[in-house]
Amino acid sequence: MPSRASPEDLCRLLGLRHPIIQAPMAGVQGHELAAAASRAGALGSLPSATFSAEVLEAELQALTAALGARDGPGTALPWALNFFCHRPTDAQALQAEAAWCKAVTPWARQAGLPPPASAGAARAPFSAALADLIEPFRPPVVSFHFGLPAPDLLARVQAWGAKVLSSATTVEEAVWLQANGADAVIAQGWEAGGHRGHFLKPDLDLSGQAGLFALLPRIVAAVHIPVIAAGAIVNAASVRAALALGAAGVQAGTAFLCCPEARTSAVHRAALAGALPGVESDTAVTAAFTGRPARALVNRWVRESAAVQVHIPPFPLAAGALAGLRQAAEAAGQGDFSPLWAGQNTRACRTVPAAEVVRELAGGLNPSSTSRSLEPCA
Repeated sequence: MPSRASPEDLCRLLGLRHPIIQAPMAGVQGHELAAAASRAGALGSLPSATFSAEVLEAELQALTAALGARDGPGTALPWALNFFCHRPTDAQALQAEAAWCKAVTPWARQAGLPPPASAGAARAPFSAALADLIEPFRPPVVSFHFGLPAPDLLARVQAWGAKVLSSATTVEEAVWLQANGADAVIAQGWEAGGHRGHFLKPDLDLSGQAGLFALLPRIVAAVHIPVIAAGAIVNAASVRAALALGAAGVQAGTAFLCCPEARTSAVHRAALAGALPGVESDTAVTAAFTGRPARALVNRWVRESAAVQVHIPPFPLAAGALAGLRQAAEAAGQGDFSPLWAGQNTRACRTVPAAEVVRELAGGLNPSSTSRSLEPCA
């Protein structure tokens, strides 16, 4: 039987004070949130899949400067970059995008907008070009969503000393990640916000998806590398529960959405506070924003897109057709067509500094204590 990795093991592996990861959240954060989380003793993460090369380089320069450079490449505090590993867009996918644009046209016309046109992929999978860009910065940790990159690219990342994390939504995915080079696995429960990380089944096949507290102990029993719990990790109590089920650490995203260091839009913040008309407090998993299932607050598009689900193109092409509708709605203070990513437990979102969120989570690392105090594990 595999031996269970401990929080101390994860801290040593990643160089952390606390076995806590700030989840990378594309579209709602940049280097500011990652730096704040790392300074507080967690692992700050920078979502890199949606940045252009120029923006990513600028974000990396700002992040490494904020965390204090060592002699040569790298930084004094650990941090992470996150990339996607989806299939590149092909001609067939572009044809599907054209059909999707046609399906979305009635909503555009109702809003007084021209029919949406093909916009191409806004999210690029990890590539040799991206490896070239980030290698001079020597990121201490690189995490992936939707599996792992090709073996040659993964070898490049590992060659400069980076530790590799990736998300698993099933036991089979966790075992695959361990066998293919991951240093730790993120057990992504059904409760988690944003994109589902599943990759061994087709994009829209969600069979076998489980809540965190059903999934976590099964993954812990199946692998010997550290397992990080993700999904409804929002306070000390949820951290204690995850550790009791064998997690070596936790990853939290939704709890950071309202922090001042996040770039979460005013519309998104209002929705999280329950103050945006037309947006429900409940969340749902839908592929209608990007082409892959993701959890978001229920708004008009989540409700009405069921009528055109059959036309959804492969990830990430669905987003382009909604860009005009989203922009127009947000300009009017509405969130009808915005991907308002959030986990199931949104009540924990507070307008407090990221360091306060880290302290709250760290209070759950001592199972015998209900306070926020904690002796660092490194």
